[in-house]
Amino acid sequence: MTEAYPADEKRPRRRGRKVLGTLVVLLLVVAGLLVVADRVAVGVAERTIARQVSDELAKQDARSAKPQVEVAGFPFLTQVVAGRYEHISIVLRDVQGSVQGDAVSLPRLDVDARDVRASLDTLRSGRGDVVADSVRGTGTISYDSLAALLDRPGLKLGEQGGRLAVTAPLDILGAKLTVNGTADITVSDQGKVALRFNDLNAEGLPALPLAQTMLSNYAKGISVDIPLPELPFQLAVREVRPTPEGLVVTADAKNVPINSVS
Repeated sequence: MTEAYPADEKRPRRRGRKVLGTLVVLLLVVAGLLVVADRVAVGVAERTIARQVSDELAKQDARSAKPQVEVAGFPFLTQVVAGRYEHISIVLRDVQGSVQGDAVSLPRLDVDARDVRASLDTLRSGRGDVVADSVRGTGTISYDSLAALLDRPGLKLGEQGGRLAVTAPLDILGAKLTVNGTADITVSDQGKVALRFNDLNAEGLPALPLAQTMLSNYAKGISVDIPLPELPFQLAVREVRPTPEGLVVTADAKNVPINSVS
């Protein structure tokens, strides 16, 4: 004869499953709230750093569109407690500086800050120092800005086969010619960009020594050392490379104050 078990003996098991399910839901809700809080804190930090970067640019007599700041790493709040941040990206657009009275345009400057130190009080109050162990910057100088510095009517610059190319009209012994050529680019210890146009030619150039001398003199006239605008974050130029968009400048620095607000 089969022994019957009271139906009530199955209820504790069902009740236990129900409690476990409720706990899982609660844990998911708490986890979601923590993620939301973490992302809100990131937003506050990014806005604070962006404001301080703008202040720093103003001190250097430079300006840009509103900085775009992104603090990498998750969770963010653990970085806040430690006061150290693995990676902060800063994008500056339409950067304007001044070089000997002439405007130099950087359509975009990307700044990559690593191992950044910032206290919780600095992020909360917006006052204090934000310091990065290393910073790398990549910016683009427009060819129009460079051509304006060379100050030669009709001169145009661009990229050709990975080199800086020049095209310009030139009147040589009454003949209106078009000068073409490329430049060698180096960076001096003072951070200046040295342009050397050693290979210019002009179709239809008269076969006269004087004509060749005039072409050589024109090449020397546009072979100059260009002082770059002071870059933010103490960045020192290491490399300059022509691209279709402009002259790309790569710079870096160590132990850099992202801001100096006190």
